[in-house]
Amino acid sequence: MLGIVKRIMTGMVLLLLMPLTAWCIGWQWQPAGDTLLLQGFWLVTQTVTSPWGLLTALIVTLWFFWCLRLRIKYTLGLLLLLWASVTVGQGIKALIKEQVREARPFVSWLSIAAGINEKTFYALTGQQRSELIRQQLNKHVLIPAWLGDNWQRESGFSFPSGHALFAATWALWAAGLLWSRQCHKTVIALMLWATGVMGSRLALGMHRPQDLIASVIISALLVTLFCVIFQRWSASGAISVR
Repeated sequence: MLGIVKRIMTGMVLLLLMPLTAWCIGWQWQPAGDTLLLQGFWLVTQTVTSPWGLLTALIVTLWFFWCLRLRIKYTLGLLLLLWASVTVGQGIKALIKEQVREARPFVSWLSIAAGINEKTFYALTGQQRSELIRQQLNKHVLIPAWLGDNWQRESGFSFPSGHALFAATWALWAAGLLWSRQCHKTVIALMLWATGVMGSRLALGMHRPQDLIASVIISALLVTLFCVIFQRWSASGAISVR
């Protein structure tokens, strides 16, 4: 069990390196025009955005099953715990967002560039916020149309990041269960993917570094809890995780 916790905590530290660095240097989002790099970040963020996030979750789940080769009883148990950790994480995220009510970086930018009051903006309905964003972006050529469309769909609060929490949860599950099964490439790939998702949220003006930091910590706590539950339950020999 201690080995699982150590691997998850190591994974957490690695995932925190990028947002902690951005936070320490005082990074702030600013529009940069329609670049290939920004489009690449948009593609990465789509792997977590509905409906593609569901497909990503299904693919990763099936790959976990392939790597672990468990008996059906433990496969179903792992399925329940994997998806429960993701669902609980998203529920916690939603609760925190409603309490903290932090504006997204692009909203803060619009409040300066277009004179939109943040409190007034978030007092509007989702449809009204989307329409206001559309109207204001007609005046700003630095914001590509596809990014404006993304902002209109995701005009809610910023802290913490649901996308980062989702990606970090899968990456840390891999660190906890798969590293000891010699599935090193899978763990590395998922860690890089999660880092890419977090980077995309910064680049697209959706989150600040502290949003990502909080999400990684929440996901690490949840994955540790659920992973330990699975390890204890499967201690009869279905899977040897130390």
